[in-house]
Amino acid sequence: MFTGLIEEAGKVQSITRSESGIRLVVASKVCGKDARIGDSISVSGCCLTVVRRRQYSNSHRLEFDLLEETWRKTAFASLKEGGKVNLERSLSTGARLGGHFVTGHVDGRGKVTKWEAVGADWHLRVRPPAEFMKYLVPKGSVAIDGISLTVAKVNKASFDLWIIPHTYGLTSLHERCEGDWVNLEMDLLGKYVERMMAVRR
Repeated sequence: MFTGLIEEAGKVQSITRSESGIRLVVASKVCGKDARIGDSISVSGCCLTVVRRRQYSNSHRLEFDLLEETWRKTAFASLKEGGKVNLERSLSTGARLGGHFVTGHVDGRGKVTKWEAVGADWHLRVRPPAEFMKYLVPKGSVAIDGISLTVAKVNKASFDLWIIPHTYGLTSLHERCEGDWVNLEMDLLGKYVERMMAVRR
């Protein structure tokens, strides 16, 4: 379980394919300090398991194995070496919950259709798959690339968010452009409500 409050933007060192699968290597200065083999870390919103950790003079290399399903369902296919990914360690008992409950189970991808500066802030518009629109409400929560964000407006086939300078600078959002894909995790509470209503029918 995560909060969607990003701790750092890690740097992609390599993405390699082999007969055994896909290996993602990310450089980390914060999350890698106390990471152990088997730990869960949110990588741009996707809960991944640390399979190897190597220490360097000023950073750590965290290695993750990706399933083909993860590769297809997420925006990882557009990652490039040198690019940034959002990192967050799993929520510890007794820690403050400053964002919202984020599981790290990506529901699918959304496309950035608007991304522009407005004064000191940024206006972001994302078009999700049509079936995801039912989970969106104004002032509700959504995770974009693992970032806990508040929905500002729900349109017919998209939704708008406002990004403050702190979030823009700390996360990988400053590398995004119109037309890019982002990972989406819809609010867990909305999915539970939908399921309970379906069962009651």
